[in-house]
Amino acid sequence: MARTPDSAESHPTGRGTARPMNSTAHGRVEPTWGGDATDNAHPTPQANAANAANAANAANAAEDDTTGAGNANGGGPRPVDAFRALHHGRSPDDPLVLPGPWDAASARAFVAAGFPALATPGAGVAASLGYEDGRTPPAEMFAAVARIVRAVRPLGVPVSADIDDGYGLPAAELVERLLETGAIGCNLDDSGPGKVLKDPRRHADWLAEIRASAGDRLFLNARVDTFVRGVPDVAAAIERALLYEAAGADCVYPIGAPPAALPVMRAGGVKGPVNMVASAAGPADVLRNGFRELGELGATRITFGPGLLLRTTTALTDLGRSLL
Repeated sequence: MARTPDSAESHPTGRGTARPMNSTAHGRVEPTWGGDATDNAHPTPQANAANAANAANAANAAEDDTTGAGNANGGGPRPVDAFRALHHGRSPDDPLVLPGPWDAASARAFVAAGFPALATPGAGVAASLGYEDGRTPPAEMFAAVARIVRAVRPLGVPVSADIDDGYGLPAAELVERLLETGAIGCNLDDSGPGKVLKDPRRHADWLAEIRASAGDRLFLNARVDTFVRGVPDVAAAIERALLYEAAGADCVYPIGAPPAALPVMRAGGVKGPVNMVASAAGPADVLRNGFRELGELGATRITFGPGLLLRTTTALTDLGRSLL
């Protein structure tokens, strides 16, 4: 498949954060815990992903792009670069909030509300297709993501996709299929079938392969599943997060972590962007206060899992009952 020339600024593969930014056009200042993660890189084989990724970028530079990771803005930044930039230079009280569309209609609704980017929830897309979470066939998941991307691409809104644990696909194939949907990023779980945690070093090796295949064309959000798999020890989450950052993840996602774990993870050396899941239930002002509190504790971005879908279907049920 043809690819777009990569931008002059390559992603700092093998680390997990962009180089420090002092401010943005909106006046946001990079928090002290949002800087370069090089001090936390471990001397593991994953560090070699940087050279491989740079080679992949160079190989792609002479090709045209037909995916959403390419430049669709007539000379402006690529969608993936714009999406990556949203995660940096933010004030701690202003985390990035990404709603999770489950189909094309919900994607358009969130864009109409003013969100600059979207992140599909695996559980929400699964429910919309009639599957349990984690049981969506990969072909159907990729097709659903492609429909969502197609619905909002003309509006210039980038989409990151939750693709469960990668479906056992080889890294290069996974990257190719994801880019074909037009998505500019992905969530990848570190627990697999049976909800069993994967070996963190082997998983980091796999993430490094994905980074090497993708170059800087994809934003990698590496999920850390320890808390939702019955391992409450924050040290276990920190170990995985640091390995995944060193492997080239742009962001780590300790799903199910209690808010109090965030400052501990920051103190433990996690310096790159951190995704936290928030509830979608309750009054809007209460939710917004919750987002701010998570940001001040160390979260960079907020997602909802299937929460927005569940709130919507509850409202539809109530509406339906009122019509009977």
